[in-house]
Amino acid sequence: MSGAETKEIILDTAERLFAERSFASVSLREITAAAGVNLAAVNYHFGSKDALLLAVFRRRATDLNRERITLLKEAEARAGDHPVPLREILAALLSPPIRWTRQRTSGLSVFIQFMARVRTDGTPEMRKLMDKDVGHIHRFVVPTFRTLPHLPKDEIYWRLHFTLALMHYTITDLGRLEAISGGLCDLDDTDALIERMIDFAVAGFGQPVQGGAALEVLEAVSG
Repeated sequence: MSGAETKEIILDTAERLFAERSFASVSLREITAAAGVNLAAVNYHFGSKDALLLAVFRRRATDLNRERITLLKEAEARAGDHPVPLREILAALLSPPIRWTRQRTSGLSVFIQFMARVRTDGTPEMRKLMDKDVGHIHRFVVPTFRTLPHLPKDEIYWRLHFTLALMHYTITDLGRLEAISGGLCDLDDTDALIERMIDFAVAGFGQPVQGGAALEVLEAVSG
């Protein structure tokens, strides 16, 4: 087995164990035993358990964000000199992680579970990194500003934040919907799920601005 293959096996195993349990409860020895490698291999490729956790995050996060940006670029190309339709911006942002989590037999689904686990009981350093890993989100902000010029920029940030919360909750607690609805809601139709989510987010962005921000918009339009 090559060094690259050993590294991938360690990453796959650590990702699965961290997703199933927690970072704190999984030891390096458990990871090496499940991966069929020795402890020296983990130390050689990663150096520490914290570094391994970081490597698991960066490997898939890079792929996920690349997929999102590709979809956004395609939408921008279709729009040409015109603003990109909000629906297409949101589809590029939301659909890849939803599709990943629905691919239950792939490592992509495991990564989404891993991300949810890190949010609840990862290391403080890991959570801090996730909070600051927003470069790809900024890539979606600029076309949204252009598409919704009537909204104050801070309002767009708020609504984008709520949209991402909608996505995260759907990923982590979709099973609760099945329980609440008594099975009435079809959770197996991924395309329909994504469309419903985008419908909801588009409606949120379309709501009138409240309070002082609304007055500023009216003054800007009338002036």
